[in-house]
Amino acid sequence: MNATVLIVDDDPVQRRLAEAALTRDGMAVAACGDGTAALDHLAERRDGVSAMVLDLVMPGMDGIAVLEALRQRGDQVPVIVQTAKGSMDVAISAMRAGAFDFLVKPVAPAKLAKAVRDAVKVAESGQRRATPETFRKRAASRRQGVDLIGNGPEMTRVKRLIAKASASDIPVLIEGESGTGKELVARAIAGRGARATKPLVIVNCGAIPDNLVESILFGHEKGAFTGATEKHTGKFVEADGGTLFLDEIGELPNAAQVKLLRAIQDGHVEPVGARGGRTVDVRLVSATNRDLIAAVQTGRFREDLYYRLNVFPILTPSLRSRTGDLPELVDHLVERQARKAGLTGVPKVTDAAMEVLGAYDWPGNVRQLENELFRALVLSETGVLDAPDFAHIAAQLDGSRRPIAPMPALDRPLAPAADMPFPPAAPDGVPEPPPLRERPAADRGHCVPLLGADDHARPLAAIEADAISHAVSHYDGQMSEIARRLGIGRSTLYRKLREYGIVGGRN
Repeated sequence: MNATVLIVDDDPVQRRLAEAALTRDGMAVAACGDGTAALDHLAERRDGVSAMVLDLVMPGMDGIAVLEALRQRGDQVPVIVQTAKGSMDVAISAMRAGAFDFLVKPVAPAKLAKAVRDAVKVAESGQRRATPETFRKRAASRRQGVDLIGNGPEMTRVKRLIAKASASDIPVLIEGESGTGKELVARAIAGRGARATKPLVIVNCGAIPDNLVESILFGHEKGAFTGATEKHTGKFVEADGGTLFLDEIGELPNAAQVKLLRAIQDGHVEPVGARGGRTVDVRLVSATNRDLIAAVQTGRFREDLYYRLNVFPILTPSLRSRTGDLPELVDHLVERQARKAGLTGVPKVTDAAMEVLGAYDWPGNVRQLENELFRALVLSETGVLDAPDFAHIAAQLDGSRRPIAPMPALDRPLAPAADMPFPPAAPDGVPEPPPLRERPAADRGHCVPLLGADDHARPLAAIEADAISHAVSHYDGQMSEIARRLGIGRSTLYRKLREYGIVGGRN
Protein backbone atom coordinates (compact mmCIF):
# COMPACT_ATOMS: atom_id res chain seq x y z
CA MET A 1 0.00 0.00 0.00
CA ASN A 2 1.39 3.39 -1.03
CA ALA A 3 0.39 5.33 2.08
CA THR A 4 2.07 7.64 4.56
CA VAL A 5 1.03 7.23 8.19
CA LEU A 6 1.64 9.72 10.99
CA ILE A 7 2.22 8.07 14.39
CA VAL A 8 1.56 10.29 17.42
CA ASP A 9 2.62 8.89 20.79
CA ASP A 10 4.64 10.32 23.67
CA ASP A 11 6.13 6.88 24.39
CA PRO A 12 9.19 6.35 22.12
CA VAL A 13 8.98 2.57 22.51
CA GLN A 14 5.36 2.51 21.32
CA ARG A 15 6.28 4.77 18.41
CA ARG A 16 9.05 2.42 17.32
CA LEU A 17 6.80 -0.64 17.60
CA ALA A 18 4.06 0.99 15.51
CA GLU A 19 6.61 2.26 12.99
CA ALA A 20 8.11 -1.23 12.58
CA ALA A 21 4.68 -2.83 12.10
CA LEU A 22 3.55 -0.36 9.44
CA THR A 23 6.90 -0.18 7.64
CA ARG A 24 6.90 -3.97 7.38
CA ASP A 25 3.47 -3.67 5.75
CA GLY A 26 4.90 -1.38 3.05
CA MET A 27 3.80 1.99 4.41
CA ALA A 28 5.83 5.14 4.81
CA VAL A 29 5.86 6.43 8.38
CA ALA A 30 6.37 9.76 10.12
CA ALA A 31 6.31 10.13 13.90
CA CYS A 32 5.61 12.87 16.46
CA GLY A 33 5.94 12.80 20.23
CA ASP A 34 3.02 15.10 21.12
CA GLY A 35 -0.23 16.52 19.78
CA THR A 36 1.08 20.00 18.98
CA ALA A 37 3.89 18.61 16.83
CA ALA A 38 1.37 16.40 15.02
CA LEU A 39 -0.87 19.35 14.14
CA ASP A 40 2.14 21.32 12.90
CA HIS A 41 3.23 18.35 10.80
CA LEU A 42 -0.21 18.10 9.20
CA ALA A 43 -0.34 21.83 8.52
CA GLU A 44 2.94 21.62 6.61
CA ARG A 45 2.06 18.41 4.75
CA ARG A 46 -1.71 18.58 4.46
CA ASP A 47 -1.89 16.24 1.44
CA GLY A 48 1.01 14.02 2.42
CA VAL A 49 -0.59 12.04 5.26
CA SER A 50 -2.96 9.17 4.47
CA ALA A 51 -3.84 8.22 8.07
CA MET A 52 -2.91 8.94 11.67
CA VAL A 53 -2.32 6.55 14.58
CA LEU A 54 -2.98 8.63 17.71
CA ASP A 55 -2.40 7.86 21.39
CA LEU A 56 -5.24 9.19 23.53
CA VAL A 57 -3.30 9.78 26.75
CA MET A 58 -0.44 12.24 26.31
CA PRO A 59 0.90 15.15 28.37
CA GLY A 60 -0.09 18.59 27.21
CA MET A 61 -2.48 18.20 24.29
CA ASP A 62 -4.08 14.77 24.61
CA GLY A 63 -5.63 12.70 21.84
CA ILE A 64 -9.18 14.04 22.26
CA ALA A 65 -7.86 17.62 21.98
CA VAL A 66 -6.00 16.69 18.78
CA LEU A 67 -9.18 15.21 17.30
CA GLU A 68 -11.15 18.35 18.19
CA ALA A 69 -8.49 20.54 16.58
CA LEU A 70 -8.53 18.43 13.41
CA ARG A 71 -12.30 18.74 13.20
CA GLN A 72 -12.21 22.51 13.68
CA ARG A 73 -9.57 22.88 10.96
CA GLY A 74 -11.51 20.66 8.59
CA ASP A 75 -8.74 18.08 8.20
CA GLN A 76 -10.15 14.85 6.80
CA VAL A 77 -7.28 12.51 7.66
CA PRO A 78 -8.65 9.25 9.15
CA VAL A 79 -7.46 8.69 12.73
CA ILE A 80 -7.04 5.38 14.54
CA VAL A 81 -6.80 6.02 18.27
CA GLN A 82 -4.84 3.81 20.66
CA THR A 83 -5.33 3.59 24.39
CA ALA A 84 -4.13 1.34 27.18
CA LYS A 85 -7.51 1.81 28.88
CA GLY A 86 -10.25 -0.18 27.17
CA SER A 87 -13.18 1.79 28.63
CA MET A 88 -16.08 2.00 26.21
CA ASP A 89 -16.84 5.56 27.31
CA VAL A 90 -13.34 6.68 26.36
CA ALA A 91 -13.63 5.00 22.98
CA ILE A 92 -17.04 6.56 22.30
CA SER A 93 -15.69 10.00 23.22
CA ALA A 94 -12.93 9.50 20.67
CA MET A 95 -15.44 8.50 18.00
CA ARG A 96 -17.60 11.52 18.70
CA ALA A 97 -14.51 13.67 18.32
CA GLY A 98 -13.93 12.20 14.87
CA ALA A 99 -11.84 9.04 15.23
CA PHE A 100 -12.23 6.35 12.59
CA ASP A 101 -11.39 3.37 14.84
CA PHE A 102 -9.88 2.48 18.20
CA LEU A 103 -7.41 -0.15 19.36
CA VAL A 104 -6.52 -1.21 22.90
CA LYS A 105 -2.80 -1.52 23.66
CA PRO A 106 -0.85 -3.70 23.29
CA VAL A 107 -1.80 -4.04 19.62
CA ALA A 108 -0.63 -6.91 17.42
CA PRO A 109 1.35 -5.57 14.43
CA ALA A 110 -0.94 -7.24 11.90
CA LYS A 111 -4.02 -5.82 13.61
CA LEU A 112 -2.59 -2.29 13.57
CA ALA A 113 -1.66 -2.57 9.91
CA LYS A 114 -5.13 -3.85 8.98
CA ALA A 115 -6.81 -1.00 10.87
CA VAL A 116 -4.70 1.55 9.00
CA ARG A 117 -5.36 -0.10 5.63
CA ASP A 118 -9.10 -0.10 6.30
CA ALA A 119 -9.04 3.56 7.31
CA VAL A 120 -7.16 4.57 4.18
CA LYS A 121 -9.50 2.58 1.92
CA VAL A 122 -12.60 4.14 3.47
CA ALA A 123 -11.12 7.63 3.20
CA GLU A 124 -10.14 7.11 -0.44
CA SER A 125 -13.57 5.73 -1.34
CA GLY A 126 -15.32 8.72 0.20
CA GLN A 127 -17.51 6.55 2.42
CA ARG A 128 -19.19 8.15 5.40
CA ARG A 129 -17.40 7.70 8.71
CA ALA A 130 -19.03 5.34 11.22
CA THR A 131 -21.40 6.86 13.75
CA PRO A 132 -20.87 6.38 17.50
CA GLU A 133 -23.80 3.94 17.60
CA THR A 134 -22.24 1.86 14.81
CA PHE A 135 -19.00 2.03 16.72
CA ARG A 136 -20.69 0.77 19.91
CA LYS A 137 -22.04 -2.25 18.05
CA ARG A 138 -18.67 -2.94 16.42
CA ALA A 139 -16.86 -2.78 19.77
CA ALA A 140 -19.44 -5.00 21.48
CA SER A 141 -19.13 -7.51 18.66
CA ARG A 142 -15.36 -7.56 19.11
CA ARG A 143 -15.73 -8.23 22.82
CA GLN A 144 -18.05 -11.16 22.12
CA GLY A 145 -15.55 -12.71 19.73
CA VAL A 146 -13.05 -13.75 22.39
CA ASP A 147 -10.91 -16.81 21.81
CA LEU A 148 -12.93 -19.57 23.47
CA ILE A 149 -11.58 -22.39 21.35
CA GLY A 150 -12.89 -25.90 21.55
CA ASN A 151 -16.11 -27.80 20.89
CA GLY A 152 -15.66 -30.75 23.24
CA PRO A 153 -18.14 -31.42 26.06
CA GLU A 154 -16.18 -29.36 28.62
CA MET A 155 -15.98 -26.18 26.53
CA THR A 156 -19.52 -26.65 25.21
CA ARG A 157 -20.71 -26.61 28.81
CA VAL A 158 -18.69 -23.46 29.56
CA LYS A 159 -20.14 -21.67 26.52
CA ARG A 160 -23.64 -22.68 27.53
CA LEU A 161 -23.09 -21.29 31.03
CA ILE A 162 -21.70 -18.06 29.57
CA ALA A 163 -24.88 -17.60 27.55
CA LYS A 164 -27.01 -18.14 30.66
CA ALA A 165 -24.92 -15.85 32.83
CA SER A 166 -25.03 -13.09 30.21
CA ALA A 167 -28.81 -13.03 30.30
CA SER A 168 -28.89 -11.77 33.90
CA ASP A 169 -26.96 -9.54 36.29
CA ILE A 170 -26.31 -12.13 39.01
CA PRO A 171 -22.72 -12.39 40.37
CA VAL A 172 -20.56 -14.98 38.62
CA LEU A 173 -17.61 -16.82 40.17
CA ILE A 174 -15.18 -18.38 37.67
CA GLU A 175 -12.98 -21.08 39.19
CA GLY A 176 -10.17 -22.97 37.54
CA GLU A 177 -6.44 -23.58 37.42
CA SER A 178 -4.02 -20.90 36.33
CA GLY A 179 -3.90 -20.52 32.56
CA THR A 180 -7.34 -21.99 31.78
CA GLY A 181 -8.83 -18.78 30.37
CA LYS A 182 -10.83 -17.35 33.26
CA GLU A 183 -10.41 -13.79 31.98
CA LEU A 184 -11.60 -14.84 28.52
CA VAL A 185 -14.76 -16.24 30.08
CA ALA A 186 -15.29 -12.97 31.95
CA ARG A 187 -14.84 -10.97 28.76
CA ALA A 188 -17.30 -13.22 26.95
CA ILE A 189 -19.90 -12.65 29.67
CA ALA A 190 -19.34 -8.89 29.62
CA GLY A 191 -19.59 -8.79 25.83
CA ARG A 192 -23.15 -10.11 25.79
CA GLY A 193 -26.44 -8.95 27.20
CA ALA A 194 -27.68 -5.51 28.17
CA ARG A 195 -24.28 -4.33 29.45
CA ALA A 196 -22.30 -5.30 26.33
CA THR A 197 -21.66 -1.68 25.29
CA LYS A 198 -20.87 -0.52 28.82
CA PRO A 199 -17.43 -0.46 30.50
CA LEU A 200 -15.61 -3.65 31.39
CA VAL A 201 -13.13 -2.89 34.19
CA ILE A 202 -10.58 -5.58 35.10
CA VAL A 203 -8.78 -5.66 38.45
CA ASN A 204 -6.12 -8.19 39.44
CA CYS A 205 -6.58 -8.33 43.21
CA GLY A 206 -3.38 -10.31 43.67
CA ALA A 207 -1.23 -7.59 42.10
CA ILE A 208 -2.39 -4.76 44.40
CA PRO A 209 -0.44 -4.02 47.61
CA ASP A 210 -2.59 -4.78 50.66
CA ASN A 211 -2.59 -1.17 51.84
CA LEU A 212 -3.95 0.10 48.49
CA VAL A 213 -6.70 -2.44 47.79
CA GLU A 214 -9.53 -0.35 49.25
CA SER A 215 -8.34 2.78 47.50
CA ILE A 216 -8.09 1.03 44.12
CA LEU A 217 -11.51 -0.60 44.39
CA PHE A 218 -13.56 2.06 46.15
CA GLY A 219 -11.57 5.26 45.57
CA HIS A 220 -10.22 7.84 48.00
CA GLU A 221 -10.50 11.52 48.81
CA LYS A 222 -7.62 13.92 48.44
CA GLY A 223 -5.53 13.83 51.60
CA ALA A 224 -7.12 10.59 52.85
CA PHE A 225 -3.65 9.14 53.46
CA THR A 226 -0.02 9.97 52.85
CA GLY A 227 0.54 10.29 49.11
CA ALA A 228 -3.15 10.87 48.25
CA THR A 229 -2.49 14.15 46.44
CA GLU A 230 -5.69 14.02 44.43
CA LYS A 231 -9.10 12.38 44.44
CA HIS A 232 -9.45 8.89 42.94
CA THR A 233 -12.83 7.49 41.88
CA GLY A 234 -12.06 3.76 42.21
CA LYS A 235 -12.83 0.78 40.00
CA PHE A 236 -16.44 0.36 41.15
CA VAL A 237 -17.29 3.86 39.97
CA GLU A 238 -15.34 3.34 36.72
CA ALA A 239 -17.44 0.24 36.04
CA ASP A 240 -20.77 1.93 36.88
CA GLY A 241 -23.39 0.62 34.46
CA GLY A 242 -21.06 -2.09 33.21
CA THR A 243 -19.10 -5.09 34.47
CA LEU A 244 -16.37 -5.27 37.11
CA PHE A 245 -14.09 -8.31 36.86
CA LEU A 246 -12.16 -9.09 40.04
CA ASP A 247 -9.45 -11.58 39.18
CA GLU A 248 -7.71 -13.54 41.96
CA ILE A 249 -10.48 -12.61 44.36
CA GLY A 250 -9.04 -14.99 46.96
CA GLU A 251 -6.13 -12.59 47.54
CA LEU A 252 -8.31 -9.79 48.98
CA PRO A 253 -7.38 -8.81 52.55
CA ASN A 254 -10.10 -9.12 55.17
CA ALA A 255 -10.83 -5.39 55.48
CA ALA A 256 -11.48 -5.14 51.75
CA GLN A 257 -13.68 -8.24 51.88
CA VAL A 258 -15.97 -6.45 54.37
CA LYS A 259 -16.37 -3.41 52.11
CA LEU A 260 -16.83 -5.59 49.03
CA LEU A 261 -19.63 -7.48 50.77
CA ARG A 262 -21.42 -4.21 51.51
CA ALA A 263 -20.96 -3.02 47.92
CA ILE A 264 -22.53 -6.23 46.62
CA GLN A 265 -25.41 -6.18 49.10
CA ASP A 266 -26.32 -2.47 48.90
CA GLY A 267 -24.76 -1.31 45.65
CA HIS A 268 -23.08 1.37 47.77
CA VAL A 269 -19.37 2.28 47.80
CA GLU A 270 -17.62 4.66 50.15
CA PRO A 271 -14.21 6.06 49.15
CA VAL A 272 -11.41 6.05 51.72
CA GLY A 273 -11.58 9.27 53.71
CA ALA A 274 -15.05 10.23 52.48
CA ARG A 275 -17.91 11.20 54.76
CA GLY A 276 -20.44 9.60 52.46
CA GLY A 277 -20.59 7.34 49.45
CA ARG A 278 -22.49 6.79 46.26
CA THR A 279 -24.65 4.12 44.70
CA VAL A 280 -23.28 2.19 41.74
CA ASP A 281 -24.87 -0.22 39.29
CA VAL A 282 -22.25 -2.87 38.62
CA ARG A 283 -22.46 -6.48 37.51
CA LEU A 284 -19.72 -8.39 39.37
CA VAL A 285 -17.70 -11.23 37.88
CA SER A 286 -14.88 -12.70 39.97
CA ALA A 287 -12.33 -15.44 39.43
CA THR A 288 -9.89 -17.51 41.47
CA ASN A 289 -7.47 -20.40 41.12
CA ARG A 290 -7.66 -21.05 44.87
CA ASP A 291 -9.95 -23.39 46.77
CA LEU A 292 -12.18 -20.74 48.34
CA ILE A 293 -14.06 -23.31 50.43
CA ALA A 294 -10.76 -24.26 52.08
CA ALA A 295 -9.98 -20.55 52.54
CA VAL A 296 -13.37 -20.11 54.23
CA GLN A 297 -12.69 -23.04 56.55
CA THR A 298 -9.32 -21.62 57.59
CA GLY A 299 -10.74 -18.13 58.09
CA ARG A 300 -8.83 -16.50 55.23
CA PHE A 301 -12.00 -15.74 53.29
CA ARG A 302 -15.38 -14.60 54.60
CA GLU A 303 -18.11 -17.21 54.30
CA ASP A 304 -20.86 -14.64 53.72
CA LEU A 305 -18.84 -13.03 50.91
CA TYR A 306 -18.17 -16.41 49.32
CA TYR A 307 -21.88 -17.19 49.03
CA ARG A 308 -22.56 -13.70 47.65
CA LEU A 309 -19.94 -14.20 44.94
CA ASN A 310 -20.74 -17.83 44.15
CA VAL A 311 -24.31 -17.34 42.94
CA PHE A 312 -23.50 -18.59 39.44
CA PRO A 313 -20.32 -20.74 39.39
CA ILE A 314 -18.42 -21.56 36.21
CA LEU A 315 -15.49 -23.99 36.22
CA THR A 316 -12.91 -23.55 33.46
CA PRO A 317 -11.55 -26.99 32.54
CA SER A 318 -7.86 -27.81 32.57
CA LEU A 319 -6.20 -28.48 29.24
CA ARG A 320 -5.42 -32.07 30.20
CA SER A 321 -9.16 -32.69 30.67
CA ARG A 322 -9.99 -31.60 27.11
CA THR A 323 -7.20 -33.01 24.98
CA GLY A 324 -9.65 -33.39 22.11
CA ASP A 325 -9.51 -29.60 21.70
CA LEU A 326 -5.71 -29.58 21.45
CA PRO A 327 -5.37 -29.68 17.62
CA GLU A 328 -7.79 -26.77 17.18
CA LEU A 329 -6.11 -24.84 20.00
CA VAL A 330 -2.65 -25.39 18.55
CA ASP A 331 -3.74 -24.22 15.10
CA HIS A 332 -5.39 -21.13 16.54
CA LEU A 333 -2.48 -20.20 18.82
CA VAL A 334 0.16 -20.75 16.13
CA GLU A 335 -1.79 -18.55 13.74
CA ARG A 336 -2.19 -15.84 16.39
CA GLN A 337 1.45 -15.91 17.44
CA ALA A 338 2.60 -15.84 13.83
CA ARG A 339 0.39 -12.83 13.20
CA LYS A 340 1.75 -11.05 16.28
CA ALA A 341 5.30 -11.79 15.18
CA GLY A 342 4.56 -10.34 11.74
CA LEU A 343 5.30 -13.60 9.89
CA THR A 344 4.08 -13.79 6.29
CA GLY A 345 2.89 -17.38 6.63
CA VAL A 346 1.61 -19.68 9.35
CA PRO A 347 4.02 -22.53 10.19
CA LYS A 348 2.67 -26.07 9.90
CA VAL A 349 2.65 -28.29 12.99
CA THR A 350 3.61 -31.85 12.10
CA ASP A 351 1.87 -34.98 13.35
CA ALA A 352 5.01 -35.92 15.28
CA ALA A 353 4.94 -32.56 17.08
CA MET A 354 1.26 -33.03 17.90
CA GLU A 355 2.11 -36.44 19.41
CA VAL A 356 4.58 -34.76 21.75
CA LEU A 357 2.15 -31.98 22.68
CA GLY A 358 -0.72 -34.43 23.15
CA ALA A 359 1.29 -36.67 25.49
CA TYR A 360 2.13 -33.85 27.91
CA ASP A 361 -0.25 -32.97 30.77
CA TRP A 362 0.22 -29.14 30.63
CA PRO A 363 0.25 -28.08 34.29
CA GLY A 364 0.23 -24.44 33.11
CA ASN A 365 -2.71 -25.14 30.77
CA VAL A 366 -3.39 -22.99 27.70
CA ARG A 367 -1.06 -20.21 28.85
CA GLN A 368 1.85 -22.66 29.01
CA LEU A 369 0.89 -24.13 25.64
CA GLU A 370 0.89 -20.68 24.06
CA ASN A 371 4.29 -19.86 25.56
CA GLU A 372 5.77 -23.12 24.26
CA LEU A 373 4.38 -22.56 20.78
CA PHE A 374 5.75 -19.01 20.73
CA ARG A 375 9.17 -20.30 21.82
CA ALA A 376 9.12 -22.88 19.04
CA LEU A 377 8.07 -20.27 16.48
CA VAL A 378 10.92 -17.97 17.44
CA LEU A 379 13.55 -20.73 17.30
CA SER A 380 12.25 -22.49 14.20
CA GLU A 381 14.30 -22.00 11.04
CA THR A 382 12.24 -24.13 8.66
CA GLY A 383 8.73 -22.71 8.76
CA VAL A 384 7.56 -26.07 10.15
CA LEU A 385 7.12 -26.96 13.82
CA ASP A 386 8.29 -30.52 14.30
CA ALA A 387 8.90 -32.79 17.30
CA PRO A 388 12.51 -31.60 17.86
CA ASP A 389 11.17 -28.08 18.38
CA PHE A 390 9.51 -29.42 21.55
CA ALA A 391 12.39 -31.62 22.75
CA HIS A 392 12.33 -30.15 26.26
CA ILE A 393 8.62 -31.06 26.51
CA ALA A 394 9.37 -34.62 25.39
CA ALA A 395 12.14 -34.80 28.00
CA GLN A 396 9.55 -34.40 30.77
CA LEU A 397 7.32 -37.26 29.63
CA ASP A 398 7.40 -40.49 31.62
CA GLY A 399 5.78 -43.89 31.48
CA SER A 400 2.58 -42.66 33.14
CA ARG A 401 1.55 -40.85 29.98
CA ARG A 402 0.59 -42.04 26.55
CA PRO A 403 3.55 -43.35 24.51
CA ILE A 404 4.69 -41.18 21.65
CA ALA A 405 6.37 -41.99 18.39
CA PRO A 406 10.17 -41.67 18.35
CA MET A 407 11.33 -38.23 17.33
CA PRO A 408 13.19 -37.92 14.04
CA ALA A 409 16.87 -37.08 14.09
CA LEU A 410 17.68 -33.40 14.39
CA ASP A 411 18.52 -31.74 11.09
CA ARG A 412 19.71 -28.58 12.84
CA PRO A 413 21.29 -27.85 16.23
CA LEU A 414 19.05 -26.94 19.11
CA ALA A 415 19.56 -23.78 21.15
CA PRO A 416 22.50 -23.96 23.60
CA ALA A 417 21.71 -25.95 26.71
CA ALA A 418 22.03 -22.82 28.85
CA ASP A 419 19.04 -21.34 27.06
CA MET A 420 16.84 -24.36 27.65
CA PRO A 421 14.90 -25.03 30.86
CA PHE A 422 15.76 -28.75 30.76
CA PRO A 423 19.02 -30.50 29.82
CA PRO A 424 19.31 -32.32 26.48
CA ALA A 425 18.92 -36.10 26.31
CA ALA A 426 21.89 -38.19 27.37
CA PRO A 427 24.07 -39.78 24.65
CA ASP A 428 23.54 -43.40 23.68
CA GLY A 429 24.78 -45.80 26.35
CA VAL A 430 24.47 -43.29 29.17
CA PRO A 431 21.47 -43.97 31.44
CA GLU A 432 18.89 -41.18 31.54
CA PRO A 433 18.27 -39.55 34.92
CA PRO A 434 14.80 -40.12 36.37
CA PRO A 435 12.09 -37.60 35.39
CA LEU A 436 12.28 -34.34 37.30
CA ARG A 437 9.24 -34.99 39.47
CA GLU A 438 10.58 -38.43 40.51
CA ARG A 439 14.02 -37.25 41.62
CA PRO A 440 14.85 -36.62 45.27
CA ALA A 441 14.68 -32.95 46.15
CA ALA A 442 18.42 -32.78 46.73
CA ASP A 443 19.08 -33.97 43.15
CA ARG A 444 17.01 -31.14 41.67
CA GLY A 445 19.33 -28.39 42.83
CA HIS A 446 16.58 -26.88 44.99
CA CYS A 447 18.04 -27.53 48.48
CA VAL A 448 18.08 -24.38 50.60
CA PRO A 449 20.99 -24.56 53.07
CA LEU A 450 20.10 -23.90 56.70
CA LEU A 451 23.72 -23.42 57.78
CA GLY A 452 26.15 -20.85 56.46
CA ALA A 453 29.80 -21.25 55.54
CA ASP A 454 30.68 -20.62 59.20
CA ASP A 455 28.58 -23.66 60.20
CA HIS A 456 26.09 -21.42 62.00
CA ALA A 457 22.37 -21.04 61.27
CA ARG A 458 21.61 -18.61 58.45
CA PRO A 459 19.19 -15.69 59.05
CA LEU A 460 15.55 -16.54 58.31
CA ALA A 461 15.39 -13.71 55.74
CA ALA A 462 18.27 -15.25 53.78
CA ILE A 463 16.62 -18.68 53.81
CA GLU A 464 13.30 -17.16 52.72
CA ALA A 465 15.01 -15.24 49.90
CA ASP A 466 16.63 -18.45 48.63
CA ALA A 467 13.32 -20.32 48.80
CA ILE A 468 11.50 -17.63 46.83
CA SER A 469 14.33 -17.40 44.28
CA HIS A 470 14.22 -21.17 43.72
CA ALA A 471 10.42 -21.03 43.34
CA VAL A 472 10.67 -18.25 40.74
CA SER A 473 13.08 -20.38 38.72
CA HIS A 474 11.21 -23.67 39.23
CA TYR A 475 7.80 -22.28 38.18
CA ASP A 476 9.23 -20.22 35.30
CA GLY A 477 8.20 -16.89 36.81
CA GLN A 478 4.46 -17.71 36.95
CA MET A 479 3.53 -15.45 39.86
CA SER A 480 0.13 -16.97 40.61
CA GLU A 481 1.56 -20.47 40.80
CA ILE A 482 4.56 -19.33 42.88
CA ALA A 483 2.33 -17.55 45.40
CA ARG A 484 -0.04 -20.54 45.60
CA ARG A 485 2.78 -23.03 46.18
CA LEU A 486 4.44 -20.82 48.81
CA GLY A 487 1.09 -20.23 50.53
CA ILE A 488 1.22 -16.43 50.34
CA GLY A 489 -0.74 -13.76 48.49
CA ARG A 490 0.56 -12.29 45.26
CA SER A 491 0.85 -8.82 46.77
CA THR A 492 3.01 -10.28 49.55
CA LEU A 493 5.09 -12.12 46.96
CA TYR A 494 5.66 -8.93 44.93
CA ARG A 495 6.72 -7.10 48.10
CA LYS A 496 9.22 -9.81 49.03
CA LEU A 497 10.63 -9.87 45.50
CA ARG A 498 11.32 -6.16 45.80
CA GLU A 499 12.77 -6.52 49.31
CA TYR A 500 15.17 -9.28 48.31
CA GLY A 501 15.98 -7.88 44.84
CA ILE A 502 14.81 -11.06 43.10
CA VAL A 503 14.13 -10.75 39.38
CA GLY A 504 12.61 -13.09 36.84
CA GLY A 505 8.92 -13.02 37.81
CA ARG A 506 6.23 -12.34 35.23
CA ASN A 507 2.44 -12.01 35.29
